[in-house]
Amino acid sequence: MPVGLVLMRWNERVGTELLNQYPEELNISDKTLMQVYSTHEYSGEAGMISLMVGSLNIASYYTGPDSQYYILLLLNIDEDPDSFEGGLADASRTILQNLEDDVYKEYIPMLFRRISVYPTLNSEQQLAMIYENEVKRMIILRLQDEGVVSKSELSVWLKDQYKQGFVDIENILNDLIKKELIKETSVKGMPSELIFLTNDIIMIRRPPIKLLKDPSDRGLPSNLVEDYKMECKKFFTDYRPSQEDNLHLVNLVTNPQVYETIRLLRTAIVTKNDLEKLKKKGVEDLNDVLKLLWENRITHVFQDSQGNEYYTLLSDFVIERVFPKYLLNIIKTQYEQKSKADEVLVEYINVLEDTFNTYREEKKKIKENN
Repeated sequence: MPVGLVLMRWNERVGTELLNQYPEELNISDKTLMQVYSTHEYSGEAGMISLMVGSLNIASYYTGPDSQYYILLLLNIDEDPDSFEGGLADASRTILQNLEDDVYKEYIPMLFRRISVYPTLNSEQQLAMIYENEVKRMIILRLQDEGVVSKSELSVWLKDQYKQGFVDIENILNDLIKKELIKETSVKGMPSELIFLTNDIIMIRRPPIKLLKDPSDRGLPSNLVEDYKMECKKFFTDYRPSQEDNLHLVNLVTNPQVYETIRLLRTAIVTKNDLEKLKKKGVEDLNDVLKLLWENRITHVFQDSQGNEYYTLLSDFVIERVFPKYLLNIIKTQYEQKSKADEVLVEYINVLEDTFNTYREEKKKIKENN
């Protein structure tokens, strides 16, 4: 677990300027801040570095020469700084968007918690964090339409489309490559590297199937079982997938306290006393969490004749990678319309073939393990 989070910037008059830190009792010297600044200054580029300063293990993210903010994550000696890079990059975007009137300060504790759990996120949480990131979502949505675009064109397009702040295109693309959503490659005759969409993200609500099979066995009194089934049926009769609803879902999944509560509710129908035990797992603001789950139609509460409350999962959800078969039709159309060079489309078919073979092997292994 990381030790703390520090935000500083370079001030031409006074040098390194400490702007905020969490927790407040954190102690970091001006000398250490200067060493971090000097290490970043050597490359002069936005991005992350890691360094040891005495007994301090530091991962530091620099927002670049235009804004000159530095976000330092102080780690334990045995923690790997590289595993926090994606979390720091996402946090930098939130901070830069909330500089006016120092609004970012209220986000620092939340950002520290999110960055801290970044290396332990499961695939569902990782994909949710990607979709939550506006720039990454823009890239995915464009590639859903075109399949492939040159890196140089994508970079210019992002700068034109995204007016809210700086875009670290290299870090963003690297993260999407690591998550196996895109592939970057060169094609002979093309002046710039090409970015191919190789996997897509599916995001949709679904009924809590395991709970509905036998609600009584999962903790719900038998006289409330039919009411529970009726509420679920009513919800999904009216449910229509939408990007707006998906964004609500990812906001829940990327909130560590909310997601921990959902994990419990996926396995059992529980009372408030059961939920209180989640405090041991970091769910400190339980009432706020339950309010969010209720407002987003994730949970429903039933009450028996004695006034006991039972918290159930009204709707579950799926967030996972899928192979984008629809891209074959896009490639066919691009070939017929000559909108992409033949060499690019041939390479894309090869890339998708490799991706599909990998996808098929993964599915086979999962099936064998189950």
